[in-house]
Amino acid sequence: MKNDYSEKLEIILNDLKKELTPTTFLLLKKTKIVSVSPPIIEISVISEFVKVKIREALIPLLLLVVRKQFPLVESIVIHVDQEKRVVLNEKESSGESKHQSIQQNIFLKKKKIDSLPLNPRYTFANFIVGGNNQLAYAGCKSITSDLGKIYNPLFIYGGVGLGKTHLLQAIAHECHKNGYKNIIYTTSERFTNQLIHAIQTKNVEEFRDSYREVDYLIIDDIQFLIGKEKTQEELFHTFNTLYDQKKQIAISSDRPQNELKGIQERLISRFSMGLTVDIYPPDYETRFAILRNKDTAEQYNLPDEVLDFIASQKFSNIRQLEGSLIRVASYASMQGINDVTIEFAKETLKNFLPITYKKFTPDEIKTIVCEFYHIKPQMMESKKRSKDISMPRQVAIYLIREMTDYSLPVIGRYFGGRDHSTIIHSYEKIKNEIKTNLILKSDVENITKKLQYT
Repeated sequence: MKNDYSEKLEIILNDLKKELTPTTFLLLKKTKIVSVSPPIIEISVISEFVKVKIREALIPLLLLVVRKQFPLVESIVIHVDQEKRVVLNEKESSGESKHQSIQQNIFLKKKKIDSLPLNPRYTFANFIVGGNNQLAYAGCKSITSDLGKIYNPLFIYGGVGLGKTHLLQAIAHECHKNGYKNIIYTTSERFTNQLIHAIQTKNVEEFRDSYREVDYLIIDDIQFLIGKEKTQEELFHTFNTLYDQKKQIAISSDRPQNELKGIQERLISRFSMGLTVDIYPPDYETRFAILRNKDTAEQYNLPDEVLDFIASQKFSNIRQLEGSLIRVASYASMQGINDVTIEFAKETLKNFLPITYKKFTPDEIKTIVCEFYHIKPQMMESKKRSKDISMPRQVAIYLIREMTDYSLPVIGRYFGGRDHSTIIHSYEKIKNEIKTNLILKSDVENITKKLQYT
C-alpha cells in the first residue's frame, strides 16, 4: 500500500515557510516525501540546483522541522527524479569547515540520543536585546561558562514567537564554543516520543544514560508534558541526577511554573529552584531594532520610514513583526518596486495589521473598567487580592498593555507601585484565560467597545 505523507509534508513545508525567505522557500515547494524508514527519510526535489542548495545550507533546518513530524529520523536521502540517491545526514561535513559544522549541529558523544539540529542563525550575536528580554538574555549568557554553578535550572517563559527558542539554541551554540561537548537541545514532545520508543524497543536504560550523562540539558516547550505522567516521572529522575552532578539545565515554557497545571508538584518545585525569567512583547525601540537587523541581514534595503511604520504596529510577537517586513519586501520585489513607500506598506499589510485603538491614558482605562465592575478606582491600587478586586485589576492591566505603549514599570505605578513581574503575570493571565473563559472574553470585548465609544 502506498504511503500517504501529504498531511505531514504540508506541515513541514509550512514550518519551513516561516523560517525561510520567500525566494528560498519557492525552491522547496515541490519537494515530496518518497518514504520514511527511521532513521532515514527519503525525499525528491525538482532539480540538481535545489539538491545542492539543501546540501550546502538547509540540512540543519530541514532536519529540525522533519523531526517534529518524524522524531526518529536521523538522515535525509535526497534525489532528483531518477537520479541515484545521495545520502545526506547531520554528521556529514564534506566541504564544510570545522566552525561551520559546529554551528550547524551539536552532538552528544556517540549516544543513542542526540541533540536536535540547531538553527545557525539562533546565536547570541543575532539576538536583539531590549527591555522585554534583557534579563532572559543575561541569564542565558551567564550559564554558558560556569557549568551548573549559578541559575540552575534556568526557566524562561513567555508567549509564542518572542525568542525563547532562539535563546535556548544560543546557549547550545555558546557552550560548544566554550568547549562543552555533551549537550542536548530537545523539546518536551521529542523527549516523550523518545521515551515511548525506548519502552517499545526495551532500551530504557540506554535512553536514561543518554540524558543523564550530559553537561547541558536544554528542553524547549516544557508545557507539552502536561498530563504525561510517565514522561514527567522520567524527567523528574533525570533532573535530580543532573542537578546532583552540578550539570546545567535550561527550560522554556509558554507560562510561569505556577500555571503549569497537570505537571507534578515536585517537578514544578524543581523548575523554581534556580532563576526564572520572562520575555514579553517588545516595545517600539526593540521592534525597530529587530526590523533593522532583519532588513540588513536579508538586504531588503527598505527605507527607515517604512521600518518605522511597521515597528509602530503593536504585533504580539516577533514572527508577525518579521513576517510583515518579509511580505512588504517580497511584494515590492515581485512588482519591481525599488522605492518602497509607507503607502505601499499600508496597502500590502492592510489585512494583516493588528487592531489599532484610540489613544487612552491608563487612568481612563482604569475608570471604565471600574465602572464596568462597579468598584472604586482606588481599589485597583490596594493590596487586596480577593477575586472581585484582583480580576478587574488584571483586566485593566491587560487592556492598558494592549491599548497603550506604556512600559511595564510605568503601568505598575498606576496600580500601587506593583513591579513589572506582577504586571506581566496579570497581562498573561487574562490573555490566556480569554481563550477559554467565554464570560471573561465577553467582559473584555464589552469594556473595549465602551472605551471606543467614550
